[in-house]
Amino acid sequence: MQVLIVEDEAPAVERLENLLLEYDKDIEVLDALNSVDSTVEWLQSHKAPDLIFMDIHLADGLSFEIFKKAEVKCPVIFCTAYDQYALQAFEVNSIGYLLKPVQYQRLENSLNKLKNLGRSRLPGFDSDMMSGLMNLIGQKDTSYKSRFMVKIGNRIKAVKTSDIAYFHSRDKLTFLVTRDDHSFPVDYSLDDLIQLLNPASFFHVNRSLIIHIDAAKEIHPHFKGRLKLVLQPPLDEEVIVSSQRTPLFKVWLDQ
Repeated sequence: MQVLIVEDEAPAVERLENLLLEYDKDIEVLDALNSVDSTVEWLQSHKAPDLIFMDIHLADGLSFEIFKKAEVKCPVIFCTAYDQYALQAFEVNSIGYLLKPVQYQRLENSLNKLKNLGRSRLPGFDSDMMSGLMNLIGQKDTSYKSRFMVKIGNRIKAVKTSDIAYFHSRDKLTFLVTRDDHSFPVDYSLDDLIQLLNPASFFHVNRSLIIHIDAAKEIHPHFKGRLKLVLQPPLDEEVIVSSQRTPLFKVWLDQ
């Protein structure tokens, strides 16, 4: 694996290089850059590496500026002393967010997850996929919704999140479906829900469906690298995982 390091503190560069060699002696560090401008110039004049480790605060600004000035064609793992940039980091090509001082176990977890995706280049992840992967890597410590209030006639009932099989949308309405096959409308969009649910337990399959990890009763290979799911309880429509989401779906299942 060929790696580029973007970091303006020499001791941090040395530490990261040592940790990478501890993980795999065949990892090649192509270069260590300390600024936005030098990184942009490097990316524009070199073939993309397999992975970039990137600090956020660099000598001449925030590293997010790099993504505005150059095309970043490979995954990025951010290494920083600041935790407030996590969501912004995962709007770009990031597949990991490590807080300094970088610990070997955290680094190993991130690299193993990358390896399990089956390819080193990961184009086109959208932001909720990134958030899910961030949780799988173990970097996000967030409180998630534990129950939903639903209306049954004239009364209100609490449904535990652990009792939910999936959420699906139809005709601009969103429905919660329980494991025992009861359906209730909820006042959330799927985009809202994916921010409230623990991505270790729930996966945004497509535009109309979020499933719990235990709801996938059967998984079948489908055309062009896609997967076809059979849910429990059944859903009266075909459930397909796109070829783009399939690698992350497999990692999610294999937690």
